[in-house]
Amino acid sequence: MEQLKIEPAMSRGNWNSGFSIEIFYPGDALNVSDSGIGAFGRIDRARIRAGHVIAMHPHRDDEILTYLRAGTMLHRDSVGNEERLSPSRLMMMNAGRQFQHEEEMLGSQPVEALQIFMRPRVASLDARVQFHDFDDALSRGTWRLLAAPQGAPFEVRAQAWVQDTHLAKGGNLASPGLPADGAVRFLHVFAGEVLIDDVKVHAGETLHLGSADWNAIARAEADLVLFTTDAGAPVFTGGMFSGNVHAVRNRLPVLA
Repeated sequence: MEQLKIEPAMSRGNWNSGFSIEIFYPGDALNVSDSGIGAFGRIDRARIRAGHVIAMHPHRDDEILTYLRAGTMLHRDSVGNEERLSPSRLMMMNAGRQFQHEEEMLGSQPVEALQIFMRPRVASLDARVQFHDFDDALSRGTWRLLAAPQGAPFEVRAQAWVQDTHLAKGGNLASPGLPADGAVRFLHVFAGEVLIDDVKVHAGETLHLGSADWNAIARAEADLVLFTTDAGAPVFTGGMFSGNVHAVRNRLPVLA
């Protein structure tokens, strides 16, 4: 199995200081013309101090899963929602043709989260927001489906699947079955350290896994997030945050 580390394209702040954002473009590891892989355009790993406000800002043609692992935030948006989010209450923003939101970090603990930017099948869909309360913030020793085209707590309007798991030290978990022919996967270690077959992956690292089966062994207590997409399925690559940044840099045409 060919495994490629996906390095962050840029970083802002410092993880230990309470304000840090690392931006991953998953396609960068493949050295291709698209900065994304299939429906996944960008992933932000964030640690944001309590009291900080991310001011109201727009999104267009992005499907955004907010995946909290620590802290609490207050979400407000242009369609009238005002909701608290936590590691057991997550949110999907299907931005569509026009959408704005802001986030306020509550309490005293920094927010630690991923913002997962996915690409819709087509542009200019209706905007909507989904919220879901989980019985437990952690899925212990098994893969939990968070987002999918259907049959998951969050519906994403593309061929994309997001799963997570929490492994105790020494825990062993096989890769789940692929949901579609031609699907490929990459894995983010949010916390801890795992061996993926013989490759050591630390907290904050992301590994492209292709379509092969594999096994994860936790060398320390670990939180894993798994991304799966049908790379050949139609997607709109012109989203405001999920879009193909290589097309902008290189003046390539943005394809619908």
